[in-house]
Amino acid sequence: MNQRQQLEENKHDDDAALSNFLASLLDYTPTIPDELAEHYLAKGGFQCPDVRLVRLVAVATQKFIADVASDALQHCKARQAAVVKDKRDKLQKDKRLTLAMEDLSKALQEYGVNVKHQEYFADSPSAGLDAASRDE
Repeated sequence: MNQRQQLEENKHDDDAALSNFLASLLDYTPTIPDELAEHYLAKGGFQCPDVRLVRLVAVATQKFIADVASDALQHCKARQAAVVKDKRDKLQKDKRLTLAMEDLSKALQEYGVNVKHQEYFADSPSAGLDAASRDE
């Protein structure tokens, strides 16, 4: 078998695998609903009547969100472990993790997404509260 025939056979195998994968998307229901994926695809100027392609985008988005959340969790664990090491005198009974915007920003930055959140400055302790809360 020459190299050209082998390349054509590999291409045929790849096409068959892609066809099988796209067919399996019809039976799969992603976490992100089709309507939501279609909405944002349309907002970006992409129209496609093929639900398989919309589900492929939804699955890719789901994977991206899961990866970012996992990375943010790792940043959160590292940050809280550093705080525990600094406060060795105090026993920490509460093992709950608190995800901060800082953790999410670091995780997103690894994927090339820069998140800038506005700093919040208060003139007084009651700043930002509604009038009913200030009176109490």
